Amino acid sequence: MDKNKLINAYTNLMEHIYEAMDDTLHSFADALEISKDKIRKVGNLSNEELDKVSGFVKRDVEHAAQGLSDAENSRSLSDWFKFDVELLENFALDAFLSIADKTRIELAKLQQLAETHTYHSGDITIPGTFICDDCGKEIAFKTPSQIPECPVCQGKTFIRI
Repeated sequence: MDKNKLINAYTNLMEHIYEAMDDTLHSFADALEISKDKIRKVGNLSNEELDKVSGFVKRDVEHAAQGLSDAENSRSLSDWFKFDVELLENFALDAFLSIADKTRIELAKLQQLAETHTYHSGDITIPGTFICDDCGKEIAFKTPSQIPECPVCQGKTFIRI
């Protein structure tokens, strides 16, 4: 699979979700399905690739929604990303925050408990810092990226810190 194609799809999916949630009263789940349909019509992703990328987006938005105490608080956001938000490049931060905040409200309504989110090499993710589950090596991304194997131990499982 072409990782740049998947990274671009991740970014495009986030943009479509933002538009769907901004213009209407769609839930995150509905907005995700609407956005998947829009990307499917472009036809440059297989259904498997689209499902994979939408899974990455869903994971990241839900994790951010559960982890951010105040989506408007840049200190809280910087703590979550583990670096200064000013360093983010080419990413629709306002769109992500809007989606994450609306999703946080949905999650609160459902009273879901926070759970540990495991990330794997090959996953596409939003910017952030991750720690290798095997050796503790931290890796950070400033743009949506594909998670590689751990550069120290070739571990394949990571946790966002």
